[in-house]
Amino acid sequence: MMKQKILIVDDTPENISVLMALLENHYTLIAATNGEKALQLASTEPRPDLMLLDINMPGMDGYEVFNRLQQSMQTKSIGVIFITALSDDQHEEIGLELGAVDYIRKPFTPDIVRTRVHNQLELKQYKDHLEEMIFHRTEEIVHLQDALIVSMGSLAERRDPETGGHLKRTQHYVRLLAKLLLDHPNFREYLDENIIELLFKAAPLHDIGKVGVPDEILFKKGKLTDEEYEQMQYHVPFGAEVINDIQNALGREIELSQVALQIIEGHHEKWDGSGYPKAFKGREISIPGRIMAVADVYDALICKRHYKSPIPHSEAVQMISEESGTHFDPDIVEAFITHEGRFRDITLKFSD
Repeated sequence: MMKQKILIVDDTPENISVLMALLENHYTLIAATNGEKALQLASTEPRPDLMLLDINMPGMDGYEVFNRLQQSMQTKSIGVIFITALSDDQHEEIGLELGAVDYIRKPFTPDIVRTRVHNQLELKQYKDHLEEMIFHRTEEIVHLQDALIVSMGSLAERRDPETGGHLKRTQHYVRLLAKLLLDHPNFREYLDENIIELLFKAAPLHDIGKVGVPDEILFKKGKLTDEEYEQMQYHVPFGAEVINDIQNALGREIELSQVALQIIEGHHEKWDGSGYPKAFKGREISIPGRIMAVADVYDALICKRHYKSPIPHSEAVQMISEESGTHFDPDIVEAFITHEGRFRDITLKFSD
């Protein structure tokens, strides 16, 4: 097993020699006599597990070194034991309030040094093991969550065998659109890499509410009557109800379910206010809903359904272009048209 690594920082070489003599049989030791060198060594792989840090040093003192360590993601997890000749209890209080794990006074008492170093390194080993377990457990939960989302989406999709790749394609359309809009002034305050990933994961749930639509309406080959069309619209509030039930079961709102809810409730709204279920208009419609609307309609146009034949990609692009400012957000349509070839590539890659 690899020895744990300790960085000793003291401007007096004799103090470093004393600490090395006390600890060298049990740990890998490195040393620095000033703050700049200490920060350099702390950032070098493999990073120290613990730092014994003198407070009273010329130039950059121990407190400043500690603050610099805390400002870096690379070094903020390194435990720090302050070492000092200062006898004022106030300095010990300051050090511990800053976040140091312990405090050792000079002159050194060998048994105290060894015991405190051992305790802190043992604690770090336990903490690292715990964090690794949590990381792997979180990964498992995320994978399970992703699988459940896809399965829930497939539940609605499997009722219609003609839409085999629809979920996969719309996922990728949505992610591509979001990435294209990432730096757009009307979207950059909302979109970031985390939101884009959530949009990708939640997209398969956009029509989950169709599980509640009667077969005679869902599979009807001809045009729906006004009454049937009204019943079809119920798949939106029904899908929202499914997501709300999940949140109620969890006892809290989670970011993924909120994005899914916005997709479900917004993807049949229209820019001019003529959509459903709430007849929202323009930017009243959520960004996830607006993005999903373009992705969903494009895929519906180019694919064969039991009630229609597919149309060529070029015609679908033209139809969406003509609906800019009426059905769709013009900014999203512009991004779609500018990069329409990339959407065709997704279609070919995930064809039925």
